[in-house]
Amino acid sequence: MKRLVSLLVPCVCVLISAFGAEIQRPRAGAVEIMKLADVKPGMKATAWTVFSGSEPEPVPVEIIGIMKNVWGPRQDIILGKMGGKAQRTNVAAGMSGSPVYYEGKLIGAVSLRLGAFSPDAICGITPIELMLEINEFDQSRPAGASTPERAAAAKKVAVTPGLLRPASDELYLTPIQTPLTFGGFNEAVLHDFAGIFDDLGMVAVQGGGSAGTPARIAPSAATALQPGDAISGVLVSGDMSIAASGTVTYNDGKRILAFGHPMFNTGPVEMPMAQAEVVHTLASSFTPTKIMNFGEFVGALRQDRHSGIMGVLGEQAPTIPVSVRVRSFADSRAVRAEKDFHFQVFQNQKWTPQLMMFTLYNSMFGVNDFAEESTFRLSGNIQLDGRQKISLSTMRTSGDTPVPAPMLLAGWFGDKFNRLFTNSVKMPHLRSVDVTIDLLPERRVAVIENAWTEKSEVEPGDELVGKVFLRPYRGQRIEKQFRIKVPAGVQKGTLRLMVSDADTVNRNKYAAGGNRLMDLPETVSLINQELSNNQVYISLMQPTVTAYYDDKTLPNVPSSVLNVIEAGNERNRRLMLANESSVEQTAIPFDYVVSGSYSLNVTVR
Repeated sequence: MKRLVSLLVPCVCVLISAFGAEIQRPRAGAVEIMKLADVKPGMKATAWTVFSGSEPEPVPVEIIGIMKNVWGPRQDIILGKMGGKAQRTNVAAGMSGSPVYYEGKLIGAVSLRLGAFSPDAICGITPIELMLEINEFDQSRPAGASTPERAAAAKKVAVTPGLLRPASDELYLTPIQTPLTFGGFNEAVLHDFAGIFDDLGMVAVQGGGSAGTPARIAPSAATALQPGDAISGVLVSGDMSIAASGTVTYNDGKRILAFGHPMFNTGPVEMPMAQAEVVHTLASSFTPTKIMNFGEFVGALRQDRHSGIMGVLGEQAPTIPVSVRVRSFADSRAVRAEKDFHFQVFQNQKWTPQLMMFTLYNSMFGVNDFAEESTFRLSGNIQLDGRQKISLSTMRTSGDTPVPAPMLLAGWFGDKFNRLFTNSVKMPHLRSVDVTIDLLPERRVAVIENAWTEKSEVEPGDELVGKVFLRPYRGQRIEKQFRIKVPAGVQKGTLRLMVSDADTVNRNKYAAGGNRLMDLPETVSLINQELSNNQVYISLMQPTVTAYYDDKTLPNVPSSVLNVIEAGNERNRRLMLANESSVEQTAIPFDYVVSGSYSLNVTVR
């Protein structure tokens, strides 16, 4: 027996030594590539991915074969069967990009999964040759970019953006879902926007993130994100965070490749890139998922293509600093609770409006005073490059519609950014966003009921004094006095005194501002001209034509001038005409959401 042991010991030592050499984790730097033509069925390969913490583990992969033209013409996928821990967890969201090696040569990245409820962890592997093509792309932008607005539209016709998928994914290779990790977000936000994330191929999960900012690149950036490590593209960071996570496939010492499939398929991108850790890998035969946190910022993502993402270590991506103050008011009108939130938002023409909507919506759950009958009052500023600024002011409250007030306010807020980023002339660059949201403990809505003036006949230059009466929700009638100056040069005849809400006055400006050639300064000007819904507007109107063109309002337009404008008007620019012109206007601040209108005739002698 002793002789047998003595013979086995050196053999075991040799095996341990050999096995240890075989499973040594990959590192950044030059690596030998195995061409797709050399990949054969039956090969016993090894993938590297993180199941818990930050250290990747080896996973045995048996090569099953090659599937031709999966990504497109001459773009093949390697089919493999994963073993080890992956056999229990299945091919999990977050494994996208896990590098696969055969005898030290890099084959590609785990990027797709096949089937649901299957006992076999079947994966698709994007060949590394296809991923390396990312470095050769120019700055063109793919047409199939996946964005929240595209996802909402696609949901109506059951088509997923980026990749066309059948109604059932059970028998088809589909990109592994990307965990979209939310930190500091209320569960209601994930629930209310779950459909958008699902249609984008994302799994929305609660997690955590770094309290740092993308401007602070970690000192360890140069040696970060080794092959097999977890990686995050960060959309929001700070008191709230959103990050799309996966696995690093390749690192040449400066540039990294990851995912093996698109994140959003936006093409050129400027997104903060961070290290990540895996809290836990949730095993499931239906939706296995890595629960992840992102950590220190180490660089910037530069490309998001159909075969993967590419980032550069040590570089920075521009973000938008956002500050949101939420105040809760008691019945006595005193502030009883207040919280400040500070975060950075990824700057992108398709994603920024949606992210602003998500974060503002979430901010309103930051105090525990939300009630169905609450009213939300918002004020603030958007600061752009070149000293351009947008002033924000509105109120939203519960009503007869099924949409809750926080969603209405978030939609209004996101629309301002959408209009900035959809101008087709110049890309906006936002320097900061600063808003305050007041939570008032009642439904503050009021309808204009009546109005009167002290006299119905005036002289040019007179001051017209009157009152407007409003009926609030479940409250006593409110009356407000107003004064408006009759212009000295106004013509004799009949004027219409219109007492109205903001929508009545804004309507024609909205329609005129929808052309596709309006530049950024004009867009900013038009947004700033919008009237607030918490004021009552008193306007003196005379029966002459007003022209609305881009951000300009041209009252009292003579017929000859109107003909010149119409003759020179470009087809893509809207010219809206109204049969009345405002000769004077004033406003009464009113801490209610005002609706309705009332008119009186006034004679100028």
